[in-house]
Amino acid sequence: MTRPASFKYFKTSPEIIRLAVVLYTRFPLSLRNAEDLLHERGIDVSHETVRCWWNRFGPVFAAEIRGKRVHQLRAFSKWKWHVDRVFVKVNGKRHNLWRADGHEGEVLEAVVTKRRNKVAALKFLRKLMNRYGRVEEVVTDRLASYKAAPREMGALEKHQTGRWLNNRAENSHLSFRRRERAMQRFRRMRSLQKFASVHSSVYNHFNQERLLTRRDTFKLTRTAALTEWRQLCSG
Repeated sequence: MTRPASFKYFKTSPEIIRLAVVLYTRFPLSLRNAEDLLHERGIDVSHETVRCWWNRFGPVFAAEIRGKRVHQLRAFSKWKWHVDRVFVKVNGKRHNLWRADGHEGEVLEAVVTKRRNKVAALKFLRKLMNRYGRVEEVVTDRLASYKAAPREMGALEKHQTGRWLNNRAENSHLSFRRRERAMQRFRRMRSLQKFASVHSSVYNHFNQERLLTRRDTFKLTRTAALTEWRQLCSG
């Protein structure tokens, strides 16, 4: 777990830094949009300061969230994985963003690769299994790479494809696509991987499945998530 000393050399209070990071990561805002929203709250910082805070503390907050949730996900994500891949342009060139969702809507993993062949699919599935263990069922679309990877691993009977079976993974890309448009795409593969990982953790933390719960329950879980966010890196 990250120590409170991570804020040691920053003059701004940790509460303001957490607010800036969550505004930029959770909502489809540009750096200048986040600067304007902070200014309305009486916080005078530049968009480059918001960028600095995001680069420094975004991965730290995401790692702490994953550390707290990975044991829960390891217990409840072994039933079914929804795996999908989308094209993302990095400096004008196409790259592949692989994402895996659990059956309850949690984003389990996000990995960026240059190719979409069997080797890339196999690497992604093995990374998933190393973190969460073996799964009972993997749902994908009909991309040939998905079928070749389970065959290589001797788990072809666990692989499921269908026209609408993978709608959960398809819909999971929507929040990332909104962020991508706000950021006007990415310049480096490394920055894409960094943002995808942080965005996935923050999305998991604040995703309350509001359509499946009562209003009173949603308000309680939302308040609990916000309280937990304010305690990140506090010891």
